Amino acid sequence: MVRRLVLAFLLLAACGSSSPERQWPESSCRIELFEGSRFTVCDPGSGKLRLIAAGRNGVPLRSFAEVMANVPADQVAFAMNAGMFDEEGRPIGLAVVDGVQVHAINTRDGGGNFHLKPNGVFLLRRDGTAGIATSEAFKLAPNVAFATQSGPMLVIDGRIHPKFDPDGQSRYLRNGVGITANGRPLFVISNEVVSFGKLARFFRDGLQAKNALYLDGSVSSLWDPAAGRQDAGVPLGPMIVAIKPAESAPGRAGRATP
Repeated sequence: MVRRLVLAFLLLAACGSSSPERQWPESSCRIELFEGSRFTVCDPGSGKLRLIAAGRNGVPLRSFAEVMANVPADQVAFAMNAGMFDEEGRPIGLAVVDGVQVHAINTRDGGGNFHLKPNGVFLLRRDGTAGIATSEAFKLAPNVAFATQSGPMLVIDGRIHPKFDPDGQSRYLRNGVGITANGRPLFVISNEVVSFGKLARFFRDGLQAKNALYLDGSVSSLWDPAAGRQDAGVPLGPMIVAIKPAESAPGRAGRATP
């Protein structure tokens, strides 16, 4: 009798296990270890990239939570802050959104990271290809869908920025973007404080990026919905949003510009 009851219990358990398991979304970001430091690397894959950067007449979005009012979280692969900005959250350098220039390129001299020249521009063309150019070499063209200026450059044609120490004492959480040998943009944020030199070497030696651009430090932030991560605490300026490939078809995703 006991044996029959055990068999009946096992049969019921087997039937119950036939229900589909919950499928957790796969993150577009991964963690890599380089020279003893951890970096989060985000790959948009075939998804579409969008730049959020308010012009003079627009109201800046200052957080990833505010971005959610424009793009639902289930459409977002990841988002990251993307360039220097003023106290109101507006870009202080070149910003092109949906082919429209909302701020002109900035070639002035000055202090701070942005003016540690050469600085540069990350751009996305209408055909989906991405590029990084120094600010001096960049030329605005009709095929530019968006562009954001930041600085300094981290890697220039395979060479580390000439003013960087190998591993200087200035260390912050830092983020940037690089273009791999096959033309794919990769976005990186450090998981711990690092120097300019280490971040640059990670792009060049760890990711084989021929060109890489610094996006910011100390305010560096990432939104990775699949991993349950949404950095908050400091107001942001320009942001890049990567839309999931399935949501990148025409008519699927809402506008990500304010």
